[in-house]
Amino acid sequence: MHSHSLPSITVQQLRERVDTPLIDVREVDEFAGGRVPGAINIPMSTLGGRLDELPDGAFDVICAVGGRSGQVVQALTARGYDATNVDGGTYGWIAAGYPVES
Repeated sequence: MHSHSLPSITVQQLRERVDTPLIDVREVDEFAGGRVPGAINIPMSTLGGRLDELPDGAFDVICAVGGRSGQVVQALTARGYDATNVDGGTYGWIAAGYPVES
């Protein structure tokens, strides 16, 4: 895995994003436990059947710490999607003291 070659942003950069959709690929119970405001939940386990729900254009992908979202971004960019991984994930967002929805 060459994760360093993935398009990625930090949680600080995510905080400054405007109008870029955020896809949270964690499982439903994880998502319900707290998420970045505005995140859309499409669990990694169901993503293959829900590609039609992905946004047109650029979007960001987040999970708990960045591992699953990195795998998703790698797979999606290989298919031509404009996806960006959020390094540090939701835990990084929370650790930075940013607001969460639940």
